[in-house]
Amino acid sequence: MAQTGEKTNGSPGTEPHAAINIPTAQNPAADHGDATVPRAAAIPDTKTQQTSQNRLDESYCVYYVKNVESPEWISCVESTEEDDENALPLGRKLRGAGGGQTSIPMGEYNGSEYIGINEAPSPRANHGRKVSVLPLVFLIFYEVSGGPFGVEDSVRAAGPLLALAGFLIFPLIWSVPEALITAEMGTMFPENGGYVVWVSSGLGPFWGFQQGWMKWLSGVIDNALYPVLFLDYLKSGIPALGGGLPRVIAVLALTIVLTYMNYRGLTIVGWVAVLLGIFSILPFIVMGFISIPKMKPERWLVADIHNVNWNLYLNTLFWNLNYWDSISTLAGEVENPKKTLPKALFYALILVVLGYFFPLLTGTGAIPLDRELWTDGYFSDVAKLLGGVWLRWWIQGAAAMSNMGMFVAEMSSDSFQLLGMAERGMLPEFFARRSRYGTPLVGILFSASGVLLLSWLSFQEIVAAENFLYCFGMILEFIAFVRLRIIAPNAPRPYKIPVGTFGAILMCVPPSILICVVLAFSSLKVMIVSVVAVMLGLILHPCLKHSEKKSWLRFSISTDLPDIHTAIREDETLID
Repeated sequence: MAQTGEKTNGSPGTEPHAAINIPTAQNPAADHGDATVPRAAAIPDTKTQQTSQNRLDESYCVYYVKNVESPEWISCVESTEEDDENALPLGRKLRGAGGGQTSIPMGEYNGSEYIGINEAPSPRANHGRKVSVLPLVFLIFYEVSGGPFGVEDSVRAAGPLLALAGFLIFPLIWSVPEALITAEMGTMFPENGGYVVWVSSGLGPFWGFQQGWMKWLSGVIDNALYPVLFLDYLKSGIPALGGGLPRVIAVLALTIVLTYMNYRGLTIVGWVAVLLGIFSILPFIVMGFISIPKMKPERWLVADIHNVNWNLYLNTLFWNLNYWDSISTLAGEVENPKKTLPKALFYALILVVLGYFFPLLTGTGAIPLDRELWTDGYFSDVAKLLGGVWLRWWIQGAAAMSNMGMFVAEMSSDSFQLLGMAERGMLPEFFARRSRYGTPLVGILFSASGVLLLSWLSFQEIVAAENFLYCFGMILEFIAFVRLRIIAPNAPRPYKIPVGTFGAILMCVPPSILICVVLAFSSLKVMIVSVVAVMLGLILHPCLKHSEKKSWLRFSISTDLPDIHTAIREDETLID
């Protein structure tokens, strides 16, 4: 056995070495920890056999990490003994590093590709180009916001002062913690299952499935909103779209066109989101400059605490500032997610908050207040009052483009979530099938069908229903986040929130209280519908397990994904 630099595990006088299951193909040493993986057979290094006749007949590439608490390097060791007691393979082979021994400093990446034991590159690597930082920023922007369209109800519900304060304070209570948790967990599990894998790892596959069901359903309900908003902005210029058969046809046509865009590929969707985002933001910048001579700051301070519709106010804030975690279901399609995802979340957070606050500042400060007029679509009327018909049409066009962007971003997240669940064996295998563009065909069709079925609901009903289901899902995410900090404190976390376990718990307290408040203000109708939806998920999981047992449907787990059953301690596992 050839080896340099270190004694092997098991030799006298050595420190024990730990094998680390590296979950992605981007960075072989992004973090360190002492989670061990089951012992596996060593990996034949066929490239070495082909390039050197003088080498051993067979060679096997395994990796060691010295000193888990402060790792220094990863070493590649050749051996002809598959059952060598000194070999502790990580389950990953280094392709492109050449034959012989290799040392890679921790924290560096030499351009090599990590592939699974089965010698086949991950099929995800062959499904088109990966998403880079800029498209990812705008995909997050559209997952969460898409611009100030839909924030008008906050002024109607509570007046200018509380509306402006809400979009400054609410992000600190809700958006920042959710974005930080998404950055940590999304880089810990950079695959398309996203938050489903987080909850499965922390709480078990049953609760992981419930998370997937509730978040997918809330996402589809959310997506049903965008054709409604799209037509609400256009109906002032095209009254026929206000109702009846023309509206039904318009919803159907819009859904088909945008669904086809998702089918064509995520890279296309990402760059379309960039263009739509720029087009959607520009008219509000122009409106801001035009409004400066008419601005009266005292209008921002108007508040009537005794005349606040708290249900509408909180639901509007919550809907406009949530869904930061949705981008996690696209992590498997992101270029170098360990670095790209946290960076994109940070930039998107700034863009979202500014995109809400300054248009509200402009609209409430430049025109006299009439709270009853502030409902979805009112920014186009504000534009006409400040700049004329041309600015109104620009705002309406921007609103239409924004809703298109939100639709394609949300559908991408929902459909890739179903694909990720199928790759983990939580859904039938056919959900994991991809089109020739690398997109989840079945997931897209299911998500589009849900949108069409729900698009007849009103704006307020859709917002309230999706918020209720979303709250349940977020509670599971917070619990899983804290529990993984407890049971897997040393597991690799390329991005880690700089707080300990107690700090992680404290960080989840304010958003959890907010969730309880939102649920408490829900109407009875919304509560009943949402509870029924939750009950369907509780029934659906055992039904799917029974169908798997009876072989009615085929389930499989992708061999390209890391094992999340890895033991953390002798008496604890990531999935019980």
